[in-house]
Amino acid sequence: MLNRHWPTALAVLAAVVLGWYLLYTELLVREMRREAFVQSRIYLQIISGLQDPRDGAAERTLLGLIVQVQSLGIPVLVVDADGVPSASANLPFVADPNNPQDYPRINGYIRELERRNPPIIEPGLGTVYIGDPPIVERLRWVPWLQVGALTCLLVAAAIMVRHNQKVERERIFATMARESAHQMATPLSSLTGWVEILRLPSEERDELASLPAVAAEMEADLERLEKVSRRFEWIGRPVRWEPVEVRDILRTLERYVRVRMPQFSQNVELSVDVPEGLPPVRGNAVLLEWALENLIKNALDALAGSDGRIVISACRESERMVGIRIEDNGPGVAPGVRSTLFDPGVTTKKGGWGVGLSLSRRIVEDVHRGRLALLPVTEGATFLVELPVYPSAA
Repeated sequence: MLNRHWPTALAVLAAVVLGWYLLYTELLVREMRREAFVQSRIYLQIISGLQDPRDGAAERTLLGLIVQVQSLGIPVLVVDADGVPSASANLPFVADPNNPQDYPRINGYIRELERRNPPIIEPGLGTVYIGDPPIVERLRWVPWLQVGALTCLLVAAAIMVRHNQKVERERIFATMARESAHQMATPLSSLTGWVEILRLPSEERDELASLPAVAAEMEADLERLEKVSRRFEWIGRPVRWEPVEVRDILRTLERYVRVRMPQFSQNVELSVDVPEGLPPVRGNAVLLEWALENLIKNALDALAGSDGRIVISACRESERMVGIRIEDNGPGVAPGVRSTLFDPGVTTKKGGWGVGLSLSRRIVEDVHRGRLALLPVTEGATFLVELPVYPSAA
């Protein structure tokens, strides 16, 4: 439970740090604007004092300037020619330059100010030591805030990526479990039916099917189960490449689908057009048959409960690619689903698991370096599978 909420917590923390950084930056901007305003006031006060003909104007201007400088918060210490503090402003501690007991603390602070900024020697006045404005002190924290915000974002991103990878692996595992159940359900159901027939009295059994016919059908179902087991053996294993005849695979699938077509859909016309001389493709026959079978079943499901046709064709699209098309004249795919149709869990069928098309894309694109696409058509749905030609046949 805690691990599941880690990405959200880190994302919130990163957002808080980033928000704090933005707020801090805004405060610095306001402080710089305030300093610019005070400096403008100082300039205007100097101009006003120089133009004031009244007695005591210089003293009043000086006092006003002192107040304005103090409002800037810049630490200032003035030391006379004998090294004795004579004036101060904005010290970070309470001290009286005229009190000798405060000299050790003031002298220590003078050395600190001298390390920060070079002192100003003013003839007739002494030496002036100046500290940093408060805005500079705050700006020193900006790089640390940037590093902190970036670190939080990177950590949150890394953990979220790992979390998403884990979720993806779990989803793939669940998908494969569902697909295994889906693949085995048909032959197991058929075997169950044949076993029930064998349990009938001989008279009733002979009316339904002869023993050789039952044995042949059970043998076919067992072969189907063996084929399903071989398919799952290839998941996660290095693929053994071989020249695969597209014509042989499609003819095998045609026979399989025609025998079981009443289970999928009624009154559906199935045609397969594969020209002779089509070059073999580079792939794995077991996995390619699995991918194409899923596409054909998808077309049959789209036509369930209605008349229609399915056309399977293949041709050499280029010197290096062979194209296979599975077309149906069903209701087609809604525009809102087209972009996510191949994602695991996405289905247009009621009660569907969203397994077949995502698995077909993985087999075609990730394993065989081909392409599986849903073509834009005005009627029904057309899937295009492009596979690379076997090198020796290119």
